[in-house]
Amino acid sequence: MEKIKSELYTFLTGQASTALGRRLQRNLKNENLDISIEQWSLLYRLWQNDGQTQQQLCESTFRDKPSITRLIDNLEKQNLVLRVADENDRRINRIFLNEKAKDIQAKSLTAADQTLSEALENVTDHDLEVCKAVLTKVLSNLK
Repeated sequence: MEKIKSELYTFLTGQASTALGRRLQRNLKNENLDISIEQWSLLYRLWQNDGQTQQQLCESTFRDKPSITRLIDNLEKQNLVLRVADENDRRINRIFLNEKAKDIQAKSLTAADQTLSEALENVTDHDLEVCKAVLTKVLSNLK
């Protein structure tokens, strides 16, 4: 059992995530998209729900405030997002997609779908359900 725990620890703490991230980065590049996987994850959340606060983006991407600020700064420089002060509380910034970000959505989602298809090749639906259930329990235990 100790060997399995040891192998799981290394796997869960990086190998799968790193490999998936590298493949997604390659697939984004193949689509001629000049965004990092970190930027993509932020854009993905905004494509799901545009106009989120920086705090909401921290929570949904599991990143700290300085990391989110840096990512938003870079996305602003690329003309992909815009910071807008909240109508009710000027201390809060809401992040909105620019037209350029909306234009790359389809290509980036194609790259992401391709990445998941490559990663999940020969993985059964049952295996996916078990994996999701176990990872959900792990995450719940650590909250």
